[in-house]
Amino acid sequence: QVQLVESGGGLVQPGGSLRLSCTASGITFSVYHMGWYRQAPGKQRELVAGITSGHSSNYADSVKGRFTISRDNAKNTVYLQMNSLKPEDTAVYYCNAQKVGSYWGTGTLVTVSS
Repeated sequence: QVQLVESGGGLVQPGGSLRLSCTASGITFSVYHMGWYRQAPGKQRELVAGITSGHSSNYADSVKGRFTISRDNAKNTVYLQMNSLKPEDTAVYYCNAQKVGSYWGTGTLVTVSS
């Protein structure tokens, strides 16, 4: 049974930072491409950042220079370091694992507000 469990969301003021974590079980984590997506109220889910099994990363234009994705294969965990947060970053953030199949976590809410 595949599980992706996100953590680290919460309420933060504009300009603040958060680090999201997603720990996977039930898959050979190291061979999976991992991604962070987000969905704001009334909007479609969008890719925020992705990292391949070879540790190559890509980012949405809206987060480049502010967010960093990384992975620790020994811990079966992918991280999203979010700095200089803006109110428009408010969303539910989802972890995704993709290789032969595609798996999703249940999401963690990030609220950026003063």
